[in-house]
Amino acid sequence: MGTPKTKLTLRMDRALVQRVKSYAKQSKKSVSSIVADFFELLDERNSDMPTRLTPGVRSLLGVMARSSANEQDYRKQLERKHR
Repeated sequence: MGTPKTKLTLRMDRALVQRVKSYAKQSKKSVSSIVADFFELLDERNSDMPTRLTPGVRSLLGVMARSSANEQDYRKQLERKHR
């Protein structure tokens, strides 16, 4: 189980809220997860550590772990795509 969640109330311009909700719907994410991702990016940028993966890239980690695809398969796909 992950870290316990807590509620945060934000006050913003109504038009901005509507844009964020629309973006969240298009990206199939919750507004909370978008705000959390943004805060994570701010935290990472303020640290002395090297640049980390963005939340979008981080979400792709392990996607191909169970796949039998290899570099040769990838090259074949590129050849078919660019004929």
